[in-house]
Amino acid sequence: MPLTFVQQDITTMQVDAIVNAANAKLKNFARHKGGGVCGAIFRAAGQNQMQEACDRIGGCEVGSTVVTPGFALPAKYVIHAVGPIYKTGSIEEAIQLYNCYWSALFDARDCDAHTVAFPLISSGIYGYPPYDALRIAVTAIEAWLSPEKQMDVYLSIMDDELFQLAKIKREELEWPEVGSAHSRWLREQRLASEMEGVELVIAENSPFTEE
Repeated sequence: MPLTFVQQDITTMQVDAIVNAANAKLKNFARHKGGGVCGAIFRAAGQNQMQEACDRIGGCEVGSTVVTPGFALPAKYVIHAVGPIYKTGSIEEAIQLYNCYWSALFDARDCDAHTVAFPLISSGIYGYPPYDALRIAVTAIEAWLSPEKQMDVYLSIMDDELFQLAKIKREELEWPEVGSAHSRWLREQRLASEMEGVELVIAENSPFTEE
């Protein structure tokens, strides 16, 4: 199913799930005004209900996601994605941002969501260069959707210039190096998970030491 670029306030979109550009503490620090995407989602959902739901979860690691109800939003679910704060533009930061999209899409699938809308994660106060953030978003979403996953995904790009650039240069946006780095990272995570708790046993006549 397709990835579609839109210029819409995701708090008003008629989709099954929307993604919040959250912070690690899952707090809305701008309760009454401002606060970017996070502040807008909390206010539209119902500030107190959303904060109580987030407080029950307690927090979320950078590069990961958690899910709450949408409360007063048109969307049934809000998937809170914690993107990286841009510091050096390292591949580690790119992988964390990439994984936000994958983790959110897996959460959406697990919630049986068929339509999901994303903001451009980390491109606001977290300082990720918007064009790089866009390329990572497109690369991650397209890779997740290919070839058989059935979901309509919307990426909201509110900046006019970036929105037009995305439409004109869509074929140039994908970033294979970041996708490959994320794939290697996933394999390393899976291997570490499989090896956790495995006890290494060396036979008495083995030519190998534990080292």
